[in-house]
Amino acid sequence: MVNALLNRLMPWRRERQVLPEKLTYQEARDALQSHSNQVRRELASREEVEPEILYYLAEDGSPDVRALVAGNPSAPQQANLILADDEDEEVRCELAMKISRLVPHLSENETAKTRDLAIEVISKLASDHLTRVRQILAEEIKDSQLVPPHIVRKMAYDLEEIVSIPIIQYSPLLSDRDLLEIISSAPNKGTVAAVARRADVSEDVSDAIAASGDVPAVCALLENRSASIGKGTLDTIAEQAEAIESWHEPLALRPELSMRAIRRIASFVSLSLINELSERNALDGGVETYLRRRVRARIDKEQLAGEDVDERESHASMVDLAQDRGELDDGFVLDAIEDGNRQLVLISLQSLSGLSDETVERMVASKNASFVTALAWKSGLSMRVAYALQHRIAKIHHSELLTAKNGVDYPLSAEEMKLHLEHFGVPSD
Repeated sequence: MVNALLNRLMPWRRERQVLPEKLTYQEARDALQSHSNQVRRELASREEVEPEILYYLAEDGSPDVRALVAGNPSAPQQANLILADDEDEEVRCELAMKISRLVPHLSENETAKTRDLAIEVISKLASDHLTRVRQILAEEIKDSQLVPPHIVRKMAYDLEEIVSIPIIQYSPLLSDRDLLEIISSAPNKGTVAAVARRADVSEDVSDAIAASGDVPAVCALLENRSASIGKGTLDTIAEQAEAIESWHEPLALRPELSMRAIRRIASFVSLSLINELSERNALDGGVETYLRRRVRARIDKEQLAGEDVDERESHASMVDLAQDRGELDDGFVLDAIEDGNRQLVLISLQSLSGLSDETVERMVASKNASFVTALAWKSGLSMRVAYALQHRIAKIHHSELLTAKNGVDYPLSAEEMKLHLEHFGVPSD
């Protein structure tokens, strides 16, 4: 009685026909003749149904039925090929979602005809005019090694990011050559960053990412612990990183930094990251001392800045503090030179040499290697510092630089030094 009442209240229940749990081939064929959409839907969803039945249902008048065939892993490739051109987008989306179950049919165990049909289905879906279909396909095949490479490369250049990015970031079928071409053409805004997030990025690809000038991509590369980044490339990134705060932390946390990069980074990252640099890298004594000095100098500078003093006064105070602590030496001046802090270098030289600000400025501005070397000598600094002064601060051409004698000694005699100083009115002692 209850069922009769429900049938009157819900007429669609009277149309429902429940097929036997197991169907013979003849029973399935007979069911095809039913005018009940529910029966055909049930047939289309059953994986044990004969391929011939599913092929027939692939051209059913109901999109619901065709969608079920599209999602049925037992549907023959011939049916899939028909459905790849279906006018209903939901049908094509269902087929795209099934693609990961189609891909194994590309193995050598299948006949050549079956493989060709499967490839044709995937190719049609990869060219579908509906972005959603291509997006679903991209997600399904992004990490497969069985999809034909030419289809993968085509999808990597799709104009829609939601299609191309998963392929670019994950597909194992893209070679370094493919990736370098993708970086150079960058079909989408997020393309280079997607390459940077790939597993095991090679040094060649890392070089291209760094050279692209794509700020988010370089950040993603630095954050990618599996990426191989050469020390030269990290040095280049470090030189550019001061004004790009998003790079600071991932750059400071890279394990393969050169001492040059560490020194450069320490000149602009936060104090906490300087400590991180020191803890995460095996540093020699000189660099360890440099970082400690850098932390102290940064703290002093920030304290002075809080007292509302101008930059020159701040630098002069830093020199006075260093002198009081016995730290106004080769290391202090070299640090300032490495930072490119010309004013701090000149104030340090004035304090060490006892010469006037004007005299120090004139000697450095002369761009004369002998004069600059004599100034370093007068300041009690090493020839190593004198060479750095010539090259980095005075900007003397490399062909005119004075180099150390015996690797460490000044190349000029004391008498020659005094003569050069006298040229600027500095009396001989």
